[in-house]
Amino acid sequence: MSARLQGLREALLASYQQESRGHRIDQSPVPSGGECQAVVALCQEVLFPGYFGHRQLTEENVGGLIGSSLQQLHQKLLEQLALCHSRPEETCWLFLESLPEIRRQLILDCQAAKDSDPAATSLTEIVLAYPGFLAITVYRLAHRLHQLGVPLLPRLLSEWAHTQSGADIHPAAQIGESFFLDHATGVVIGATSVVGNRVRLYQGVILGALSLPRDAEGKVVVTGKRHPTLEDDVIVYANAIVLGGGTVVGQGSVVGASVLLTRSIPAGHRVILDPPKLRIQGPDRQHGPGEVLTCEIDFEI
Repeated sequence: MSARLQGLREALLASYQQESRGHRIDQSPVPSGGECQAVVALCQEVLFPGYFGHRQLTEENVGGLIGSSLQQLHQKLLEQLALCHSRPEETCWLFLESLPEIRRQLILDCQAAKDSDPAATSLTEIVLAYPGFLAITVYRLAHRLHQLGVPLLPRLLSEWAHTQSGADIHPAAQIGESFFLDHATGVVIGATSVVGNRVRLYQGVILGALSLPRDAEGKVVVTGKRHPTLEDDVIVYANAIVLGGGTVVGQGSVVGASVLLTRSIPAGHRVILDPPKLRIQGPDRQHGPGEVLTCEIDFEI
C-alpha cells in the first residue's frame, strides 16, 4: 500500500472513531438492497407466472416451477427478515401467505390501467412495460411488510421502485383497489395518505404534507395524519398538488392539472385553474404586443 493510501486509510479510521453516525462497525448487519431486489423479482415470478423468471410454463410444469420459486423466496426473505425483525420465521410465512390476496389486488390494478389508458394494448403490456404498475406492485408488497411491523425492509423495496419508476409511494400509505398510476414519473404519495378504490393519478401528482411545527431544538414535531385523503373514484390530473392531513377530496371529484389544493372538496366536484392567457409574438418582439389567446382547456381523459 502506498504512503498516500495509508494516510487516507488512517484519516478514514479516525473519522469512524470521531463520528459514530454513518457506520455499523461492531454492529449487526442490515438488510441488503440487492437481496431486496431479488425478493421483488421472485415475488413477480409467483404473482405473474410466465411474465418473469420461467417463460415457458405449462399445466404440467407450473406447479414444480412455482414451488421452486417459492422455496427461493422463502429463503431470501427469511434471511433479510432475520437481520431486522424479532420473529422472522412467523413474519415470513404471514407475508408469503398474503401473496394470493396481493395477486388479486394487482390484477384489479392492471385491469384499471387497461380500462383507463387508451394507449394500453393489453394486460401483458401493462405488466411488463408500465412503470406505474411496477410502482404499485412493489407498493403492495412493501405495504404488507409494513403491516407486519417489519422495519427498514419496506422502505428499501419502495425506494428501489422509486428509482425504477419515478414514483415515490411510502409503504405506510393506504391505497384501495383498482388503483391506476399513469406514467408514474414524479408522483409522491406520503406515509399517511389514504386513497380509496378506483382512484386515478397522473404524472407529477403529489399527496403531501403542509409545514409541520418544530420544537425548541428546531426538530420537526410529527403529529397525527399529515397527508390527504382521496375518496373512491377520484381523479387527479398531472402536476396537481394536494396537501394536508385534513384535506379530503370527496368521492367522484376531479382535481385538474397543476392545481394546488389545501382544503377539502365535497363529493362530485371539479377543481380547475382559470384558463391561462398566451401571448404569441412574431420574430421581432420589439414591434407590437402580439396576439393574446385564451386557452380553453379540457384536461379530462
